[in-house]
Amino acid sequence: MKKILTLFAVVGLFAFTSCEGDEGPQGVPGPEAEVFELKNVNFAFTTQDGYNIYQKLTPLIFPSDVILIYRLNGTIDASTPVWQQIPRTLYTSQGELDYDFDFSKEDFTIYAGGNYNLSLTPEFLNNQTFRIVIVPGYFSSTGKSVNKADYSDYNAVIKKYNIDDTNVKQLN
Repeated sequence: MKKILTLFAVVGLFAFTSCEGDEGPQGVPGPEAEVFELKNVNFAFTTQDGYNIYQKLTPLIFPSDVILIYRLNGTIDASTPVWQQIPRTLYTSQGELDYDFDFSKEDFTIYAGGNYNLSLTPEFLNNQTFRIVIVPGYFSSTGKSVNKADYSDYNAVIKKYNIDDTNVKQLN
């Protein structure tokens, strides 16, 4: 009796694992992660919002998408930039300077604020370069933290989402 049950189990295993149907139609390609750059931009000042850089998104992103922004902090050599994720607080001889941002599916704004008169440190307001990484929301739908990129590391994000950043699109 045990031999018959074992035989049925083995036959059933092969039957279920060898089933294969026709391949379904190719799905619509989903959105891909992208990188954009604002190069050598200056923060504008308004009494309402302080120092900021405002940019519309074309095309619009999906409501589930996420934007990551990195500021060019310097370079190691001509081909090795150093990117800092924002929000970021810098400690200067004048005081604390904060970079922050917000975004919607239509636009984003980068802010510079601090506990001192920021016009005293124009090197942090003028000729700034930022990389904007758009990560489609479906990348984060797995809920597995082991697959999450280290968002503070620009190069880790580029690698994780298979982004080709050799041809970054300029926004300005």
